[in-house]
Parts: sequence; C-alpha cells; structure tokens
Amino acid sequence: MSEREPVTMMAAPIHLDYVFTAGVAQSKNLHGLEEGKFIGQRCPKCKKVYTLSRGSCPTDGVPTDEIVELPNTGTVTTYCVVNVPFAGQSIEIPYICAQILLDGANLSFMGLIQEMPTDEVRMGMRVEAVWVEPDELGPTMASVKYFRPNGEPDADYETYKEYL
Repeated sequence: MSEREPVTMMAAPIHLDYVFTAGVAQSKNLHGLEEGKFIGQRCPKCKKVYTLSRGSCPTDGVPTDEIVELPNTGTVTTYCVVNVPFAGQSIEIPYICAQILLDGANLSFMGLIQEMPTDEVRMGMRVEAVWVEPDELGPTMASVKYFRPNGEPDADYETYKEYL
C-alpha cells in the first residue's frame, strides 16, 4: 500500500441563486436612500432610533412604526485602515472603513471615510455623507459614496461609548 499526501485544499465551485425581499421596514430605508436621505424607525418602548431598520426593536422586540428622518451627519465610533488588496476592489488602498453613528440614531453602520489622510482618522471624528449625483441615486447604500470630515469638533467619548 502506497502512502499519499493528505488533502489540504479542494476547489468546489458553487453557485447560489436567491431572491432577496426587503420587506416593509427595509423598503422605507431603501426608498429614503433613493431620495438622498437616511430614514430610521423609533421604538415606541425604549425610544431608540434604528437605521437601517428591520421593522422591530432589537432590544424590546416590538414593531418600530414611527418613521424618523435622520441628518447626513454623524460620528465615527470605530474604524479600520485597510491595507490589504482583494480581488475586484474598486477603491485605492489604503482606505478607511468606519462605523458611523448618525446624529439621532442608536445604531451605527459601516461606511467609507474619504477626503482625508488615513493617519488622521480617529474615534469621535464628526463626518457628513457625500451622496452620488441625483440621477445616480437608487434604493441602495451605494447611493452614499462615502463620508468625509465635516470640520466640527470631535464628539465627546461619553456620547458614543455605548456604540463601540
């Protein structure tokens, strides 16, 4: 009986076809993006505002029916400077990927930070959304090109520490 090398890698091409249905709450968020604005939903129990809402409060489990229009400004809560290239990338390395907490929201989301050197990004930095041209807006987060510093003083740590 001959000895064989152990299998350490295997190529297994796979293809999944699926259809995503946004649902009522996410559709409201997506239509807001199509209009160049952020939409959130407020929990009737804890009063927190969630964007991009799924239609219920993740803490209380109750429906979030109240619509809240949020501003285009927010705070960087955490960030990462990406230096590793990957297949199909469309942005020049290095770039900044950050968690953005919009003013008035209680849930952050991921966004790109541009128009600044990567070594100047920081937690608490105040930023504003830069949208695509009006004729390019669509029901997608791609309607937000990126965020950039807006010149306001950094937010106090106490105002965003619970969102880290």
